[in-house]
Amino acid sequence: LCLKGEVKKSLHFHDKVVAQGFQMNQVSYGTLLDGLCKIGETRCAIKLLRMIEDRSTRPDVVMYNIIIDGLCKDKLVDEACDFYSEMNARGIFPNVITYNTLICGFCLAGQLMGAFILLNEMILKNINPDVYTYNTLIDALCKEGKVKETKKLLAVMTKEGVKPDVVSYNTLMDGYCLIGEVHNAKQIFHTLIQRGVNPDVYSYSTMINGLSEYHNLDTLMKGLCLKGEVKKSLHFHDKVVAQGFQMDQVSYGILLNGLCKIGETRCAIKLLRTIEDRSTRPDVVMYSTIIDGLCKDKLVDEAYDLYSEMNARGIFPDVITYTTLICGFCLAGQLMEAFGLLNEMILKNINPNIYTYNTLIDTLCKEGKVKESKNLLAVMTKKGVKPDVVIYSILMDGYCLVGEVQKAKQIFLVMVQTGVNPDVYSYNIIINGLCKGKRVDEAMNLLREMLHKNMIPDTVTYSSLIDGLCKLGRITTILDLTKEMHHRGQPANLVTYNSLLDGLCKNQNLDKAIALFMKMKERGIQPNKYTYTALIDGLCKGGRLKKGQALFQHLLVKGYCIDVWTYTVMISGLCKEGMFDEALAMKSKMEDNGCIPNAVTFEIIIRSLLEKDENDKAEKLLHEMIAKGLLPFRNFHSERSSVTNKVIVNFHSE
Repeated sequence: LCLKGEVKKSLHFHDKVVAQGFQMNQVSYGTLLDGLCKIGETRCAIKLLRMIEDRSTRPDVVMYNIIIDGLCKDKLVDEACDFYSEMNARGIFPNVITYNTLICGFCLAGQLMGAFILLNEMILKNINPDVYTYNTLIDALCKEGKVKETKKLLAVMTKEGVKPDVVSYNTLMDGYCLIGEVHNAKQIFHTLIQRGVNPDVYSYSTMINGLSEYHNLDTLMKGLCLKGEVKKSLHFHDKVVAQGFQMDQVSYGILLNGLCKIGETRCAIKLLRTIEDRSTRPDVVMYSTIIDGLCKDKLVDEAYDLYSEMNARGIFPDVITYTTLICGFCLAGQLMEAFGLLNEMILKNINPNIYTYNTLIDTLCKEGKVKESKNLLAVMTKKGVKPDVVIYSILMDGYCLVGEVQKAKQIFLVMVQTGVNPDVYSYNIIINGLCKGKRVDEAMNLLREMLHKNMIPDTVTYSSLIDGLCKLGRITTILDLTKEMHHRGQPANLVTYNSLLDGLCKNQNLDKAIALFMKMKERGIQPNKYTYTALIDGLCKGGRLKKGQALFQHLLVKGYCIDVWTYTVMISGLCKEGMFDEALAMKSKMEDNGCIPNAVTFEIIIRSLLEKDENDKAEKLLHEMIAKGLLPFRNFHSERSSVTNKVIVNFHSE
């Protein structure tokens, strides 16, 4: 009856029950008292409470709480305090609801001192205040403009183990907005998100109102996007627009950038189209942002269409637009189009920046066009753009890729002479190039130079040197370098271990190689196919075929995708031991597994068969090899027998 608002009927029902001698319990009385207070009949509720006292039903904390709440809502907080004192005197102990109700009453009456006295009393009596208690006090402080004092209260709240909820944060944001400190409101909003509290409609409304009034919407959008909360930022945008607020170009630029960064380029384009329908006009930043997103998605043609569209609409591309498109064309391997845009920039008096040149020089170098990249460097210098360490490093790497290490060294010297300090990456390029050119001593000198300059060589530096030393068989130096690497806090990675393992195997230090293999696994570095193949090759060449076979079988069991190199290494091991039938069976097995033997695979078996005078088998295999279009290597031609010559002559005559 009370829930349906039929409180008078409920009271009449109570009178009938009592008149007939029935006894009502505390729950029933509590319901009736609550109903009376809710319809503003607090005096009637007090009268009923006094009647209950004359009967055998004893009033409880719930009944007193209901009356206290009613009095507080009627702004009769002093009377509410009297009831609070009365219940204490009668041994009915107040609970958290009692205190919350009274605290709320004091706050509504503007008696903050009394509210805080009750809070302290609660804590002293070990009655834990809840989030509602603190929210009530925070709200009261904020409404009185005492927002800074809420910090102390939040500290108490945290100390008592009570976590602020969305209401706490909303109240604080509202408080800061009321005193014009929108930057603090934004901080609270970001804190709310960081702590995993979901903002509600009121959170967004508070921030929208505050930020719109003080023109700070873009800062909040940026904060959300920087924290990866792009979806929340988009939701925030929808709320802003729904409430009739207008977002500016900066805010839209931030949101479009956030969408593109999480791969939602299509969503960004859709948003751009909705912007066009509103009074905010798309600008060069918005277009450049989406062009960048499309280029990163390898949709360079669509990016170019958008570039054409912005031109048609009188939105002029800037250096960022051009550089972004040039990068997109370079990634797509369309160098001609990239250089076409560079020329267009220059004709329009838009000066290419260092990043524009970096992109083009890097692409030229990767395509082996180092001479052209050096010419572009000359153009760049002529245009007044000073090369940086990145450009010099790109050029050095380009020369190393085409095997011209000496020219790479010359670039290194030019870089130093022009006052550009080489970094670890620059040194690594030259060291790696020298090591690949078997000029390891020069590379070691560069390592010492780095250390002399107090530069810290990284894992790549040491890995390149170890690889170069391994190829020369300088095992002692390798081990010394490995120790140095460890002492300098540079942990060996998979590449380092593979180089070491390969070097040890090639120099027949098999026991050390096996120990190293076990050590890398212990350190949590998982061997890859290259690791296993290098070890299998070493074991087979070192006369430990069975161990090599066991390792090969392990690869099969573990489901590794075995390539032609690994199969060839195993076939070579079998041939070395004269196990030709097994080698041929392995060749058939690799073909069954979809791995096609190459010229090296065939020549290893053929050479081994010829050495054992198995000429018929060798002839058959050589015929198969030539039929597959796999012509023997030159060094193999000089060693071939009359049988080999006969097969080749017969094949060509056929």
